[in-house]
Amino acid sequence: MASINQGRMTHRHEGELVVFHIGMTVNKWWRPDQWMPLMGDMPRMLRELITDPESGLLGSTMLLGARGPYLVQYWSSLEKLYAYASAPQQEHRPAWTRFNRRARKVPGAVGVWHETYIVERAETIYVSTPAMGLPKATEIVPVASRHDRARARAADGLTRGPAPVS
Repeated sequence: MASINQGRMTHRHEGELVVFHIGMTVNKWWRPDQWMPLMGDMPRMLRELITDPESGLLGSTMLLGARGPYLVQYWSSLEKLYAYASAPQQEHRPAWTRFNRRARKVPGAVGVWHETYIVERAETIYVSTPAMGLPKATEIVPVASRHDRARARAADGLTRGPAPVS
C-alpha cells in the first residue's frame, strides 16, 4: 500500500505539460470479442511507455467509468505524445489498426475517445493522500503558507509551461 503524505501537498513542474485523457465505451457488453482485445492492448502500451524514460510519459492513472475504462496520462510534450501515437514500430499503431479492423466488422460495439490538454498553469491540492495525479507524475511538494488557498496556487502558477518565444 502506498504511503500517505500527511498534510497538504501540491505539485511543481517546469516546462511543457500535456494532459491526455483516453478511454473506451463498451456499447455492446455482450460482444467481449470486440472490447476485450482493447483491454489487453492498453497494458502493453503503458508498459512500453513506462520502461522508456525518453517516451515523454510522466505518469498515468487508470479509472473505471460506467461505460468502460478511462486513462489520464501526463506527458512532457505534445510532440512526444504525437510521436508515440504515430510510431509504427511501437504498440499503439498496430493496436489502432486492429481496433479499426474489428470496428468495421461490428460497428458501434466499442467506442474510443481522447481529449488532449496543453497546460499553461495548473492548481492542485492533495490532503492526506498517497502520491497521485500531477504530484505523482511531476514533483510533490508541501503547500507553503502563502499557497494555502487555491486562488494563490493558481495565481503563482505552480506549473508553468515553457517561456514564450520572443
